Amino acid sequence: MAEVIGVRFKNVGKVYYFDPDGNLLKKGDQVIVETARGVECGEIAMENRQVHDEDLVQPLKKLIRVATPEDLKKLEENHKKEKNAFHICLQKIAAHKLEMKLVDVEYTFDNSKILFYFTADGRVDFRELVKDLASVFRTRIELRQIGVRDEAKMMGGIGVCGRPFCCSTFLGGFQPVSIKMAKEQGLSLNPVKISGICGRLMCCLKYEQENYAQMQRLMPDVNSVVMTPQGRGTITARNLLTGAVSVRLDSEPEITPSEFGYREIKVLKSTRTGSPQGKAPEPAGSGNG
Repeated sequence: MAEVIGVRFKNVGKVYYFDPDGNLLKKGDQVIVETARGVECGEIAMENRQVHDEDLVQPLKKLIRVATPEDLKKLEENHKKEKNAFHICLQKIAAHKLEMKLVDVEYTFDNSKILFYFTADGRVDFRELVKDLASVFRTRIELRQIGVRDEAKMMGGIGVCGRPFCCSTFLGGFQPVSIKMAKEQGLSLNPVKISGICGRLMCCLKYEQENYAQMQRLMPDVNSVVMTPQGRGTITARNLLTGAVSVRLDSEPEITPSEFGYREIKVLKSTRTGSPQGKAPEPAGSGNG
């Protein structure tokens, strides 16, 4: 076991472990640490705690110091310089006639490097742009191409749900999202309705996918023949959220299908390959309590 602190370098981003070097820190404290990019100023996102050695990437770098008023002043100055660098870079991009969109600019804390984040439809030859920027800022320049999801995370905004983007408020990283998730959740496959502002499938499709997948396994498929408290019938629809199925009864084929809980029915003939017949299974952890 080792004592660590978790430091975050962006408002919403990955948390990195550091050795507190004997300091007891609180969430929100500003600290100076050494990273692969150089010396950086970050915020404590996780207070002192013990973590198993196998969960750490060795060697664990130590905290340099708690940020001083001078450090915070320098950080504020860097933010001002970033705005100026952003406008200069825009001018240089236009001058070089490059098909790229500048998204953000970031100075490292020690000013040893300036990072320019951009999006583009394809590969961009920005070698001359880098030389031009280096001659202006007299420091190391790094241009980093990012995806549209990263752009949304950096820029922020309001999603179709009316709330701030998940990626820019609490998501530490992006999870894979597939069109299969939308199908299993019974959503419209209209790209406009299941895509975020970034143009990619909405991250929130992932949130309840595990529950939907469980209900898919537990509930019989549409067109399965079942026995209900009111007699034999065929499933015409199912609601994965409520656990209810609509059954067209053989005795009343012209009547609107009746609704039953999936636990109330017994499967006589399933449309699912290899599915055993019998009462629908209980979900994990269920029982009388």
